[in-house]
Amino acid sequence: MAGIKDVARRAGVSVGTVSNVINRPASVSPETRGRVRAAIDELGYVRSESARQLRAGSSRILALLVLDMGNPFFVDVARGAERAARKAGLGVMVCNSDQNPSEEADYLALFAEQRVAGVLVTPADPTGRSLEAFGRHSIPFVLVDRVASGAASCAVSVDDVQGGTLAVRHLVAAGHRSIAYVSGPPELRQIQDRRRGALAALAEAGLPADALVEIATHRLDVAAGRDAGARLVGLVPRPTAVFCANDLLALGVLQSLYAAGVKVPQEMAIVGYDDIEFAAAAAVPLTSVRQPAALMGRMAAELLLEESGHIGDGEHLHRNVLLQPELVVRASSVLPR
Repeated sequence: MAGIKDVARRAGVSVGTVSNVINRPASVSPETRGRVRAAIDELGYVRSESARQLRAGSSRILALLVLDMGNPFFVDVARGAERAARKAGLGVMVCNSDQNPSEEADYLALFAEQRVAGVLVTPADPTGRSLEAFGRHSIPFVLVDRVASGAASCAVSVDDVQGGTLAVRHLVAAGHRSIAYVSGPPELRQIQDRRRGALAALAEAGLPADALVEIATHRLDVAAGRDAGARLVGLVPRPTAVFCANDLLALGVLQSLYAAGVKVPQEMAIVGYDDIEFAAAAAVPLTSVRQPAALMGRMAAELLLEESGHIGDGEHLHRNVLLQPELVVRASSVLPR
């Protein structure tokens, strides 16, 4: 592999001049720049990021650790983060904890070893111990889709209590008085907040808390939704509507209802959460609470870049940014006229 000395020999300049062309091109004359660039192209030279990182003490990579890369919601978060990072001249490495606290701890240890410029993370560990340990490395991190409980970091999230309220308020307004809530892992703050919002909507309508029938799942994927849908079909008496903690669960529930011959929305209305691209393309287009996922990723990355000194004037204060959700009504919850 060609090195910087090979480029210098080919261009007839010093190693320092090659370094200036790469890092401070304005300091080199156009004619010399052209010779060095031609030598780089001819030799296929790629500078050693590991050597640069060793000198600088950190990399030009942001790490993004999400709960489930199989969920298109997190793909949109990653896209937003990548746009902000690229604008600042950095890249994004996306990793998947698979909702596993042990995997999260391993990845955070790897990020510390690699001295990444910063970390965007949707925590899988409800105790916060992994992030507490990671914080000792003085690498900045920002919570994504989670509210920060202290002043140790910034966070960008969506008002999930309001999201749950929007979903169940819509179902109550459509005449439903018994509603299932297909939830995910109960230790996740998002799941708790969406349930609180659902209960608030019931109370607002003068309905008792037991009008919400919770069907818990250990995962937030389509398979877990299918299992929850099978349990829902077997309930006696059976609710007439279901609110799902995310769209993947809702799509799985929809599959189970179809397999059991339950008509949607005539016999069972469905509302999901996230408004992923597949929601509108489902066999029955899915009503969903939309989260501004790409905006969330972009804003989180900008806060991280500001804290790490890559953008801004050097002034940084930790803050929680709370975005607002929006209900998108489609055929899964509205009776055809």
